[in-house]
Amino acid sequence: MNSYMSSQALVTISKQQLSVLPAAQFNGELRLVEDEEEIKDAIDKLRESDIIGFDTETRPTFRKGQSNTVSLIQLSTRKTCYLFRINHVGLAKPIVDLLEDPSIKKIGLSIHDDFHNLNKIMEIHPEGFIELQNYVKKFRIADNSLTKIYAIIFGKRISKGQRLTNWEADQLTSSQQAYAALDAMACVEIYDHISAGLFDPARSPYLTFPEEDTCSAEA
Repeated sequence: MNSYMSSQALVTISKQQLSVLPAAQFNGELRLVEDEEEIKDAIDKLRESDIIGFDTETRPTFRKGQSNTVSLIQLSTRKTCYLFRINHVGLAKPIVDLLEDPSIKKIGLSIHDDFHNLNKIMEIHPEGFIELQNYVKKFRIADNSLTKIYAIIFGKRISKGQRLTNWEADQLTSSQQAYAALDAMACVEIYDHISAGLFDPARSPYLTFPEEDTCSAEA
């Protein structure tokens, strides 16, 4: 491998490669927060962690021009994910204070989109966030979706089967809860793995090279 090819190499996984990977499972502890009295205790527990994974879910719309507000906020430590049912408890002050606290490291993906939707409920000024899409670029990962990034790092596929389900249902199914929790905890797992130096793009089976380099090498 010449130095030019090495400098141009990127890590990316195809849909075909992704489809044959084993399904990822949520193996942590899950806490559903759907009562106002539960919020403070949940936030206090989260504040004990040095890192928090973040994601949101919104009830899908199938009509052009129609939109819904965020139904669920997922905040996860390395072991426990808390699911805050915003459509039940609202954007309570302890939740907002945590999202705006610059001293607490929070990891998410497509954070701008999440807060664009959250700001439809209340203006929030997020602080202390690391955007995974930007972070992984430093390690030559070209893909932007959580599913593909997770697959590249861990060789497992996060199923998106629950993404378009009703997040405002009276009761969330166990499958919905596990899906939502995995998305938030996966952000922490990816960040921890990469920041610990455990991912080497040069050794990834998904390392690829631009076509022109391949042709140049063959010539």
